[in-house]
Amino acid sequence: MKNLTTATLATLISGLSLGQAVAAPSETMRCAHQFPPTHSLAVVIDKWASEIETLSDGDIDVQVFPANSLVSDKENIPAVAKGDIECAFALNFAWGRTLPAMLVTTAPFTFGDLDVWRKWPDSKAAAFLEDRLLDKGLKNVTWLFQTNTSVFTSNDKFLKSPDDFKGIKIRGLVPPFNAGLEKMGASPVSMSGGEVYQALSTGVIDAALTDIAAAVSRKYYEVQDHMSVVPVISVYAHGFVNPKWYDGLSAKNQDALSKAGHMAAIWAVDESGAAVADAPAQLEAQGVKLHWTTPQEQQAMADVMLPAFNESFGKWAGEDSEELVKLVQELK
Repeated sequence: MKNLTTATLATLISGLSLGQAVAAPSETMRCAHQFPPTHSLAVVIDKWASEIETLSDGDIDVQVFPANSLVSDKENIPAVAKGDIECAFALNFAWGRTLPAMLVTTAPFTFGDLDVWRKWPDSKAAAFLEDRLLDKGLKNVTWLFQTNTSVFTSNDKFLKSPDDFKGIKIRGLVPPFNAGLEKMGASPVSMSGGEVYQALSTGVIDAALTDIAAAVSRKYYEVQDHMSVVPVISVYAHGFVNPKWYDGLSAKNQDALSKAGHMAAIWAVDESGAAVADAPAQLEAQGVKLHWTTPQEQQAMADVMLPAFNESFGKWAGEDSEELVKLVQELK
């Protein structure tokens, strides 16, 4: 596996070594993603790529392009669908209204149990989404859980009960999730992670929702002094390939992708735990006051947010929503 950001992008030439011919891989698999090389998911993707090469006995040459170095994150999906590249990864948020069912994991407090993610790759819910992805011209090959440990950030007080959100301008996500925030009395403003710090520092918003590790890396501690830790949403990335390219693979190589994909899904769950382990201490070292929400506090928020989410998601995702929500419930 070659990470083509950290190595020189040169033509790979097969040659002779010690008088013996070196067999060249029969398949090239260029795989793009948005994560920097040290990101927990980038680490898993590199390991996944190496596993594919091992299981295929070197028949597949997996070339990984991290940090948008091949195509931008906004172009990953169409580039693979058109066959411009063979493979890419995208966060579930990338689908928006194109395939809103992919955002089912933003259902408040539904995916807090990591066992749900360990079961996910072989679940009926995953198969349902894989069918929908195939309809969009993509063959899904792995599911990579990123995090279910989020923080509600704020100043001067913790956001830990529905009443605490009344009158608060807060960073939102997608319409169904925002419906839950609105039900608690907040005014959500949807924006990307890169825009939040500036919005907090200038008072455009009063509070934010982010992954606990991102609260460290994006230095939210410079503009927010209270954070409530909540398993409110789950974020995942998924890897996909061009179906025509996949159909041209041998049965052995298709099996290599399948096995490596299942292994990577488990690695991602484990890597996520390691990635967020140091974040609480790092935040506290910067003067942030942390509150770990209790099951009772989480249930109180879920009781308000989840019905609003389900109603909005049903309208937003259309006919997919009812069946998918039922399949998700089977995992709990």
